[in-house]
Amino acid sequence: MDTGGGELLASLSPLPRHTVAMEGWPPNIPIAGKRLRASRVAVLGAAADRIPVREATFDLVLNRHGALNAAEIARVLVPQGRLLTQQVGSRNGLELNDALGAPPPIDPASWTLEVAVDRLRHAGLRVLDAREEMVDYVFHDIGAVVFQLRAVPWQVRDFDLNRYDRRLRALHERICSQGAFTARDHRFLIEAELP
Repeated sequence: MDTGGGELLASLSPLPRHTVAMEGWPPNIPIAGKRLRASRVAVLGAAADRIPVREATFDLVLNRHGALNAAEIARVLVPQGRLLTQQVGSRNGLELNDALGAPPPIDPASWTLEVAVDRLRHAGLRVLDAREEMVDYVFHDIGAVVFQLRAVPWQVRDFDLNRYDRRLRALHERICSQGAFTARDHRFLIEAELP
């Protein structure tokens, strides 16, 4: 699910027969198709809200950082089929928002391990493993902070150098005096099975 350009899936070759990739962002579909062609993987242009296959089709669903529709995953898994997902949680990078005085991109409690596990259980899946981590990433200069905020525009939705000039300068001084600024990636991993 949400294969992007197919890089990660291609790195898992050789892949089982009947492997299918899904991608919801139209520009990525031909890129993934070209990359996965040698592995004989079909790329379906579809978002996670509706997986375009019949019920009980897959024995494994892989999802890395994609939307996680628990009911759809339960629908397409065969009995004893498994889901393995790594998700970006809603507390991701909030230190950047705090440093700039910007609101969080979404409610920090809206997408956590607990929320995801609850949705999967509600859809009838049995959770086999669930882990959550807050992983440090360190900025050693303000240029790296600006690059990050431009590369990930959803972190601070109204980011603009002029709008945040005063806060950026303060963060620059903080980095100079402390040697670095640390933010945290919010990630969680779940392995679940359809009984």
